[in-house]
Amino acid sequence: MSNVEKLEELLTKSVIPDIDERLDEIFEEIADNKDASEDAKEEIEELREFKADLQDVLEDIKAGDIDEEEAKELIADILEAQKGDEEDFGFKDED
Repeated sequence: MSNVEKLEELLTKSVIPDIDERLDEIFEEIADNKDASEDAKEEIEELREFKADLQDVLEDIKAGDIDEEEAKELIADILEAQKGDEEDFGFKDED
């Protein structure tokens, strides 16, 4: 399996479903509390933006715009990030 295929599988079977699951958890908390805290609103926005970025990567994969080396680097970044804090999937802002 190529790195591009591995990246696509990692995104579609692990990372994006994890984001969707976390969003569901937040929405359940909001429904239970009948209110959304600022932290919850902020996390929802961050997760939605992150998911949109990942979907852009998937589109790039389908268009053939990601090469093997770039896919390998993204896989390494994702795997390293998954070792971090589960709440934010370990991804740190790279400002």
